[in-house]
Amino acid sequence: MKLIVGLGNPGEKYKDTRHNVGFMALDALASKISSGNINFENRKDVDSLILSFKSLVILAKPQGFMNNSGQVTKKLLVRYKVKLPDLWVIHDDLDIRLGEFKIQKGKGPKVHNGLLSIYGKLSSNNFWHVRIGVDNRVSDNRIQGEKYVLQNFNEQEKNVLSGVLEKVTSELSEKLFGE
Repeated sequence: MKLIVGLGNPGEKYKDTRHNVGFMALDALASKISSGNINFENRKDVDSLILSFKSLVILAKPQGFMNNSGQVTKKLLVRYKVKLPDLWVIHDDLDIRLGEFKIQKGKGPKVHNGLLSIYGKLSSNNFWHVRIGVDNRVSDNRIQGEKYVLQNFNEQEKNVLSGVLEKVTSELSEKLFGE
């Protein structure tokens, strides 16, 4: 069994922010691999919205805030008896330009509080990182990263994001299901 955790913040306020790319990617992946209605189930026992596919893959959107992602991720691993090599975490990455992504084992951005929380709770970073670039700042007026990731994408950026999410979900589908 594989566990795919999309990082984000719960609630309408954060729905379209750069920090919620993990949630957006899970929605896109669910649409790609599902033949029917996509309904994430609210599972309070693991503080997450959950969608399961063929008992092979679990998609999870933690419902705590980003900086506490480690606690929920650990709960998910224990509850579903998933080994660390079968954990995939999808997240925003300011070290990568908007429109680009990387899938790497054991390697994340320089600074990401959600991932730091996970590393701390799991005592490891040896899992798959699906790093989706969100940086579209101009170099002469760079807003601070912590503020930037909580801003919504503009319309042009949404178009770029849509294209990269399609690429990410295609690659993930192939890796997870051989499709």
